[in-house]
Amino acid sequence: MSAAEFRAPEQEIQRFRARLVLAVALAVLMFGAVMVRLVWLQVLQHDYYRTRAEDNRISLAPIVPNRGLILDRNGLVLARNFSAYTLEITPSKVADLESTIDDLSGLIEIQPRDRKRFRKLLDESKNFESLPIRTRLSDEEVARFVAQRFRFPGVEVKARLFRQYPYGELASHLLGYIGRINDRDLDNIEEKGLEDKYQGSIYFGKAGLEQRYEFDLHGQTGFEEVEVSAGGRAVRVLSRTPPVPGNNLHLTVDLKLQQVAEQAFGNRRGAVVAIEPSTGGVLALVSKPTFDPNLFVDGIDPQHWDAYNNSPDHPLVNRALNAAYPPGSTFKPFMALGALTIGKRTPAQSISDPGFFEFGGHTFRDDKKGGHGSVDMYRSIVASCDTYYYRLASDMGIDAIASFMGQFGLGARTGVDIDGESIGILPSPEWKRKRFRRPEQQKWYAGETISIGIGQGYNAYTPIQLASAVATLANDGVRFRPHLVSYLENVTTGERRPIEPQPIARLALKQDNIDVIKHAMVGVNKEGTAMRAFLGAEYVSAGKTGTAQLFSLKGADYKEGHVKERLRDHALFIAFAPADKPKIALAVLVENGGFGAQAAAPIARQVFDYWLLGKLPQGAAAEDNDASDSN
Repeated sequence: MSAAEFRAPEQEIQRFRARLVLAVALAVLMFGAVMVRLVWLQVLQHDYYRTRAEDNRISLAPIVPNRGLILDRNGLVLARNFSAYTLEITPSKVADLESTIDDLSGLIEIQPRDRKRFRKLLDESKNFESLPIRTRLSDEEVARFVAQRFRFPGVEVKARLFRQYPYGELASHLLGYIGRINDRDLDNIEEKGLEDKYQGSIYFGKAGLEQRYEFDLHGQTGFEEVEVSAGGRAVRVLSRTPPVPGNNLHLTVDLKLQQVAEQAFGNRRGAVVAIEPSTGGVLALVSKPTFDPNLFVDGIDPQHWDAYNNSPDHPLVNRALNAAYPPGSTFKPFMALGALTIGKRTPAQSISDPGFFEFGGHTFRDDKKGGHGSVDMYRSIVASCDTYYYRLASDMGIDAIASFMGQFGLGARTGVDIDGESIGILPSPEWKRKRFRRPEQQKWYAGETISIGIGQGYNAYTPIQLASAVATLANDGVRFRPHLVSYLENVTTGERRPIEPQPIARLALKQDNIDVIKHAMVGVNKEGTAMRAFLGAEYVSAGKTGTAQLFSLKGADYKEGHVKERLRDHALFIAFAPADKPKIALAVLVENGGFGAQAAAPIARQVFDYWLLGKLPQGAAAEDNDASDSN
C-alpha cells in the first residue's frame, strides 16, 4: 500500500471541514439576513405595514347625505327623496356586457328602454363607475338576484336615495332637475374644493333651483369604517361619522297659484311671472309647455329625450327667463312715464290721430283705421293709440328712451336666483354698434326709433323683465331683485337663513307722474282694451294689453285665421292689483296667441282672482294631496 493511499482520508477530512465551515457561515449569513429583514419589517417598518394591514381589514364606505327638500311658501313639498334598490353594473369588472345583461334579464325584467338608457350612461361615464341597468327594484326582484349573485361578478344591488317631484310637470321649470354627475360637474366641484363633500355621490343639480342651490341642497357626505373579511365581506361596523343632510329650500312661490296659472294656459305656449312688488318675491313662474323632471333622475331614456329635444314647442326652454319677445303695447305706459319725467308731454296734452304717422317718407299705421281722434295721455294708454307713441318716440329720441327704460331693468338680467337668464335687447345706437359688424348696419336711423315707441323694432325682453318692470311701477319706483327662495333651513339645527329682499334701485320719479300712469292702467281694465277680461271683478286692478307683431303685414289687415299659427302675433299683458296697494304684479305672454286682450288678460284675471279672493277657476281642483308617487 502506497503513502498516497494513506493520505487520502486526511485530505477528505480537511475538505469536509472546509465545506462545513462554509455551510455554517452561509447559514449564519442567511439567518442574519432573515433577522435583519425581520427587524426591518417588524420594528422599523411596523407602523407602515400595520397601516397597510388595517387598510386591508377596514373599508371606508361613504354615506350619501339626504338632499334638502324644496317647499313652497305654505310648506307643500315640491321635491323630496325616497330610498330604493338599484341593479348596477361596473363595466370594468364584466367580461361581456351584453351577455351579462341578457342573463340578468332572465332574473329581472329589463326592458329595451333600460338597455338604451344604460348605453347612454355608459357613453357618458367612466368605465370603473357602477351604472344602473334597473332602478326601483321590488323586494322580490332583489331576493331573486341575491340568490344568484355568484353568477354575476361586477353586478350588485345597491340602496340609493332618489329624487322625486311629487307634482310631476307642475312648476318643473323653476324646480329644474338633477342628473348623474358628469365631467363638467366634477370640474365645478374640484374648483370649489368640495371633493370630500361629494364622495359617493352620483347626482348633481342640472337646471332650475336644483342647479342654482346645488351646494346648499347636497349636504356633507358621512363615512363608515367597516371591518371586512379576506373575501371582502363586511364583518362589523367599527365607527360611523353620520352625514349632514342638505338645507331645505323654502320658496316665495305659492304652488296653488302656480297651478292656477299653468291650468289657465291649457295647451298653449308662453309664460307667466307673478311678483310681490314690495319684496321682489316670485309668487309664480310658469313656462309652457312643461316637462316631467322625474324622467331625468335615473338618466332620461332616449325616447323621451328625443321627444323633448326635437319638439317644435321646445318644452325644455324656460320661456320666462330664457326667451325674449317684443313687448308690444305693454311698452306704452313706460314710454308715457318717460315723457312725463323728461318733460316731453303733460297728461292733458292731446294730439289728433288720423290713424297713421308719416316720417321720412314712410307711413306708420295705427291699428284703428281712421284713428282715435283727439288723444291725451290717459286715452293713449286706455285705447292703446299707436299714433300717439309714434310721435312721442320721435320727440323723445332713442337715447332718452333707452336711458329711461334701462332704469326699469329692461335689457339686463334681473338677477333672479335661477341660472341661464337672458339679457334681452334694449335697443340704442350703442347696442347697434356692438351688435352689427358692417358700418352701414351699425348706423342708427331716425326711422328706427318710431317703431321702438310701440314696443316693436329691435325691442326684445324676457317675461321676467316685464314682470319686474311692472312690479317696480306698482311699487312707486322701488325695484327689487326677483327671487324664488325665501329662506334656507338647516335641518339639523332648525336655523333659518333668510334671503333678504334686495332693493336694487329707487328711481327718481315724481309720485304725481306715477299716479297718472297708474290711473290710466286702471282705465285699461275698467273701460279699455282689457275691460271684458275684468268685467265684474271684485277688486280694482291696473293693466296694459299688448300684441307683438312677428312679421310685417305691409298695410294689410291682420286676420288671425288667415295666418299660420306659428306666425301669429304674440299676446301680452302686464298688470298689478289691487291698484291702490299692490300685492301682486305680473306679466303674461302667450306665444302666437293673437290679441293680448283675448288671450293673455283672461289668464291674469284667473291669477288675480285666486290670489286676492281665493277663487279657483271652474274645473280646477284644490289639490293638496293629488301629488302622484286687440292690443
